[in-house]
Order: sequence, then C-alpha cells, then structure tokens
Amino acid sequence: MKKLIFLAFAFLFVTSSYAAEDWGPTGHRAVGEIAQSYLSPEVKLIIEDILDGQSLALVSTFADEIKSDERYKAFSPWHYVNFPFDSTYEKSPKSEKGDIIVAIKKCVEVLKSKEASKDDKAFYLKMLVHFMGDLHQPLHVGLAEDRGGNTFQVQWFDEGVNLHWVWDEKIIEKFGMTYTELAQNTNKLSQEELDAIQKGNVEDWMYESRTLCLDVYDYTKVGDKLSYEYMYRYAHVVRNQLQKGGIRLGNLLNTIFS
Repeated sequence: MKKLIFLAFAFLFVTSSYAAEDWGPTGHRAVGEIAQSYLSPEVKLIIEDILDGQSLALVSTFADEIKSDERYKAFSPWHYVNFPFDSTYEKSPKSEKGDIIVAIKKCVEVLKSKEASKDDKAFYLKMLVHFMGDLHQPLHVGLAEDRGGNTFQVQWFDEGVNLHWVWDEKIIEKFGMTYTELAQNTNKLSQEELDAIQKGNVEDWMYESRTLCLDVYDYTKVGDKLSYEYMYRYAHVVRNQLQKGGIRLGNLLNTIFS
C-alpha cells in the first residue's frame, strides 16, 4: 500500500511538472489551427509534403513530447527566455544553451536552407510551430529566479497551483472549448489590424509578451486567490495571444516557403 501511495504521488509530481512547461496542448493546437488558415495554397501544399500530411495543429505539441527523450535534452532551454525586468534582452547575458529567440531563428534558417534534408525540415518545422506558440505565452519571457512563474505559488479557484500553470492551462481550461473551437472563435480583424499584427520580427513579438508579463507580475502576488476577477482581466489576453501567435506563424511560414 505504501508503495502504491508513493507511486501515485510520484506520478502527480511528474505530470504537474511537465504540465507547467508552456501552453498546454489545447493552446498550442489552437495556434497551429489558426496558422493553418493563414497559409497560402502553395505553402499549404509544401508543408503537407514536409509533414507527410500532418496538420500544424497535430505537430504543435511535438517539442513537448520529445522532452522525455535524452537525445533532445539540449532543446529544453529553447522554450523560453529569461532576463531581469529592469534590463533588456540585448543587454542581458545569453544562455550558452540558447533561448527561444535563438530557437526560432535556427528553425527559420533550416527551413530556408536548400541543403537541409526533408527529415531536418520536418523536425525544425514542428519545433517552430511550438516555439511560436511559446513566444506568445507571456511567462515564457519572464524571470530566471522563479523559473518563469513555475515557483510562484497561487490559488486558482481553491486549487494550489503555480502562476505559470495558470497561464499555460488553467485560464484556457475555463473556456471549456476545444482547440478547434478556440481557433474558430477568434476576434474579427480589419485588414489594418491584421497588417499591424503581422509586422515586426521575433524580438518585437518577444517584447510584446514581455510587456504582458510585466503587467501580470504587477497585478499578481504570491499566495493570491485567483478566480473570476482574474479571468475577467486576462481571458481576452490569452485569446488575443493565441490568435496573434497563429497569425504570425502562418505569415512567417508563407514568407519562408514563398
């Protein structure tokens, strides 16, 4: 009996640790689904060939699924970037293992390469879909001291969780929607609004997430009891970030393969 209890706690620890890494599957798949709808017909065919018919939504969780494989351990730091709130990315020391900015640029480099094999392109395309989702999760541009909010403990509707998990999954769960429903219920945008979202580069989008992260830390304190008021304040932010991530991913892929 003691052994069974120990195994149960171990299972909970492992699953909760992995669940708090980045947007949960629903969020990542929503980003992939939105991106798919912004692909040009020609680029859609190219991507279907590279991925052997798999959709961007399906492959969006690949970068998380390989984390348990020691062969891919070097890619773990590529999901985020951390630097102090009173500094900038450019002025802060860079990790020798890379970060999400390095990751996205590497993916783009491989996908543009005429020498890269189909297998390499498939791998880095799957990674890019995931990293573009991560880039739009505000706590992925956070602080090293609390591991992007992973050690920032709060209450979520009477459940003890960390702040990163709230932003990864808990807010999205409260919508009670599938990833396709999230993708189908995005904000209606004018052409001017769409053009504004598509402008900029990886660093610009990173700083946009950083601004949101600063707001989250200004509003949220360790031990806070978060519930409906928090949802009212941030639910639209989560939906906006999923939509922006999908639009920018789709536009980026059109640029790479056109």
